[in-house]
Amino acid sequence: MQSPSFTRFGDLPPASPVVMSVPHAGRDYPPALREALRVPFDTVVALEDRHIDIVATRARTVETMIVQTRARAWIDLNRSEAERDPRVDEGANPMAQPQPSAKLRSGLGLVPRRAAAAPDLWRRRFTDADIFSRIANDHRPYHDAVRDALAAAQARFGIAILLDVHSMPPLSAAGVPGGSPPRIVLGDRFGRSADPRFLARLETEIADTGLPFARNAPYAGGHILERHARPTAGIHAIQLEFDRSLYLDRQFDGLGTGVDATVRLLKALLTALTNEALAMGASATTRAAAAE
Repeated sequence: MQSPSFTRFGDLPPASPVVMSVPHAGRDYPPALREALRVPFDTVVALEDRHIDIVATRARTVETMIVQTRARAWIDLNRSEAERDPRVDEGANPMAQPQPSAKLRSGLGLVPRRAAAAPDLWRRRFTDADIFSRIANDHRPYHDAVRDALAAAQARFGIAILLDVHSMPPLSAAGVPGGSPPRIVLGDRFGRSADPRFLARLETEIADTGLPFARNAPYAGGHILERHARPTAGIHAIQLEFDRSLYLDRQFDGLGTGVDATVRLLKALLTALTNEALAMGASATTRAAAAE
């Protein structure tokens, strides 16, 4: 049996209602990926949420956390199994996506075909068997692990909240009032994936740092939130994007001088989410008891 391409942190039963997901920081590039490249290897490294897993690991205390180790260029866990690109995937069925997502149209589907300024990453198209193997061995096990962690947290605390941790290139100041682009973006799929009080609490924490932030623009959350969030059942999900200049060096390669401050901020956000979730769970339990 193949070993999972992710690392799971945390005890069972879970010690916190908060679960962290880190899907895009993997640095494991299988030989088959390297052999198929038509561009320099550094080109696909640009697809990584570079070293955000290190930030998340340092910030974590008792939360359950699922960290993907396989590279995003191999398969993107924040895309659905249906977002298969016919230009790189022989088994893709265009009828499965009669209205392809914007990400798929732009070349960032289940298996990306572009990165940065490189519009064509691969020497050849991959077979249906190639892609199905990645789905079976990498995509589904990761989502199963996230689902199980959320279910366990919800069973213990009456509520669970997923924090899906990413990083983003610095955003342009063009069109931003005052010329200050957000350094942090929170996404809740425009209110569909989490109770509004969670984002409000996170925004209060971020505002205290003085960092500019935004909600749902330009990142509102992708497949991970869509798949796992069920607010009416007590399972909430938020996507968190950090500007890479906050914690990486000037080359956006190694960790920079701001990493400790970023770790402290993420730790504060985790504490805020935990407190809000526990308070919300306690209120729900009290209401249920009073109704009996």
